[in-house]
Amino acid sequence: MTLVGTPAWSALVDHHATLASTHLRDLLADRARVEALSLEASGIHVDLSRQRLTVESLRLLVALAEVRGVADHLRALQGGATVNRTEARAALHTALRAPRSARIEVDGTDVVPEVHAVLDAMRAFAERVRDGSHRGATGSRIRTVVHIGIGGSHLGPEMVTTALRPYVDPALAVRYISNVDGADLRRALTGLDPAETLCIVASKTFTTAETMANAHAVRAWVVDALGEDAVGQHFVAVSTALSEVAAFGIAPERTFGFWDWVGGRFSVSSAIGLPVMLAIGAARFDEFLAGMRAMDEHAAAAPLATNLPVLLALVDVWNTDLEEYGTRAVLPYASDLARFPAFLQQLEMESNGKSVDEDGAPVTVATSPIVWGAPGTDAQHAFLQLLHQGTVVAPVDLIVVARAHDPVGDHQDVLVANAIAQAEALARGRFAAELADAGVDAALVPHRVFPGDRPSTILMLDALTPERLGALVALHEHRVAVAGRIWGIDSFDQWGVELGKVLATRILDEIRAGTTGDHDPATAATISRYRARRA
Repeated sequence: MTLVGTPAWSALVDHHATLASTHLRDLLADRARVEALSLEASGIHVDLSRQRLTVESLRLLVALAEVRGVADHLRALQGGATVNRTEARAALHTALRAPRSARIEVDGTDVVPEVHAVLDAMRAFAERVRDGSHRGATGSRIRTVVHIGIGGSHLGPEMVTTALRPYVDPALAVRYISNVDGADLRRALTGLDPAETLCIVASKTFTTAETMANAHAVRAWVVDALGEDAVGQHFVAVSTALSEVAAFGIAPERTFGFWDWVGGRFSVSSAIGLPVMLAIGAARFDEFLAGMRAMDEHAAAAPLATNLPVLLALVDVWNTDLEEYGTRAVLPYASDLARFPAFLQQLEMESNGKSVDEDGAPVTVATSPIVWGAPGTDAQHAFLQLLHQGTVVAPVDLIVVARAHDPVGDHQDVLVANAIAQAEALARGRFAAELADAGVDAALVPHRVFPGDRPSTILMLDALTPERLGALVALHEHRVAVAGRIWGIDSFDQWGVELGKVLATRILDEIRAGTTGDHDPATAATISRYRARRA
């Protein structure tokens, strides 16, 4: 799927060259352009007017999407086709929020009834916990949920639970354990009563090394306090490995499954979202799924020229391959979205951090940028200095919410004003002549110049509700899939995480045995040094 040298790509390269001397100040003076680059779907307004491109740029990008088969790819993805070619699987996370009336086949089997059977089981269990029907081994009500997982089994649920804080039942706290560092385990369990704690172990195979190490440690914590017979009452599993789950002590009726066509980073709308459902309730979780479904429908049906995930992906391609920016910052101006940048890091970089195309040939352009970020006003006092005046340019996504859940005076106005101000400052900058006219000391002028011409996108939600958050997550899921299609890569495998796992298992065996295997000198020396210092 060669990209460079195709007519559509060559047209883009030639057009990009014509904008080399154009400053964002000039582009923002065109009111018609500003209006044309502002779009909305599912309660999310996207303003692309501060990107260094024109309406003609977008037209050429859309033409590229057409010849790369983006529309067909989105339909194939939602239809259950084998879009994950290297693993010969569908990538059918959209089926997880499909209505009961839908029919979606994978290898000739309609998966929608299976999806809703799991959702129904989750709803029933969640409501039993929330209304006090399900109690611990001593008869105590469950007051804390401890979720044990890693990667997609952790980042999605934690992000959503954090983002939907106002909807979380105050009588049911949710804590997350992902890191195999004992400090993470200790932090999560400190102050908890095992008799009032429900533990969720999320691992498809029930063999994930970090997750199972933590799961067995928490199991020991429960058994020490309540006895072996308490395990079945205090643990549930999100897994498909029923024999391993049973050996752990969890009954089949407290095991919630999912499918191999659900990638971890796309799994929050599956049974992996059980801690979210426990925290906010089944009705609110259904609203979250409804928001995802609305964005799924928009992605599948909207013309490419007005399709939000398509346009965001095309801007990513423009910035990565034509502007040659290597990173993108994500700044949510909403404290409840503090974990959203971390969620996007896995979603985007694990999906599109590839250097070969679907056919195994080296890619001819850069693929995923490095995604990073932090809540907005904190970022202003940390790394915005570099974004405004540094030698590295990074496009910025600023996420703002119009209506606050926690109105305090004019705090929300101050917050959003800061976001808009950052976007304006990044784009327009401040020139030496303006500083001189303002009477700034000539010696200070170079230090106070802002070059501007630094791109950003504003994504505005009317409110941070379960439905809007669902739409925001699905928007980025489809954004990733579209960018991957343009680049010609498989966005749904993640072979890059395998080698480190294999080597870690081998090194762990050597640490335990006191041996050093066939490693390079640096690795062998580090193993020996660790053993010596551990002792």
